[in-house]
Amino acid sequence: MTEPVQFSLFDPVPRAEAVSSPSLDADTYAQIPQRADVAIPAGTYADLAALNSHCQTCRRCALGATRTHVVVSRGNPKAKLMIIGEGPGQAEDESGRPFVGKAGQLLDKILASVNLDSEEDAYICNIVKCRPPGNRVPEPAEIAACLPYLLEQIRLVDPKIILLAGATAVRGLLQDPQAITKIRGQWLEWQGRWCMPIFHPAYLLRNNSREPGSPKWLTWQDIQTVRDRLRQLG
Repeated sequence: MTEPVQFSLFDPVPRAEAVSSPSLDADTYAQIPQRADVAIPAGTYADLAALNSHCQTCRRCALGATRTHVVVSRGNPKAKLMIIGEGPGQAEDESGRPFVGKAGQLLDKILASVNLDSEEDAYICNIVKCRPPGNRVPEPAEIAACLPYLLEQIRLVDPKIILLAGATAVRGLLQDPQAITKIRGQWLEWQGRWCMPIFHPAYLLRNNSREPGSPKWLTWQDIQTVRDRLRQLG
């Protein structure tokens, strides 16, 4: 299969010009983490360290007022596989790392089952970087405020495959309202990249059956498909 052409949204930006773009002066750049109405154009950040620095002081939505830690990412920023979840839970908020609670431990096991290491073979992040109170689903305004950071992460990491864990990740990135049960396991092309929706590990913790056709059984099929595509991509 021919690899899809990458769209201009994620075309590489010369590192020296990434922050000094004519469309983004120094004052505007400084306002990014404080105001949701200030845009974050593609190419804003020269590297992930600059993005992380802005995230640490972000108040673009109300979640910044209740968080313990900003949860930006874990894993390998040079990985071909990016995994995007919904948002931090309590364990993640306390540690500052995504997918480290029970759901994250299950995710690690799912990856390990096909000889993928979560720290070496994947870059892991979320749709929103601060914990919603009570682990509720992020609100549309919160997703909109945080999404530009995620788009910059995708540009900088440049993954070949994006694994979307759960319906919120699918809706947040792809703007696709379909139920996760309808589209999980399917390859979807987005901005020149291959995406696959899968069940969120937290959902699998609530559905323990491994019988054929069960969520865990289906996820096992999905992760093997992802592993095979990664091998095809070299």
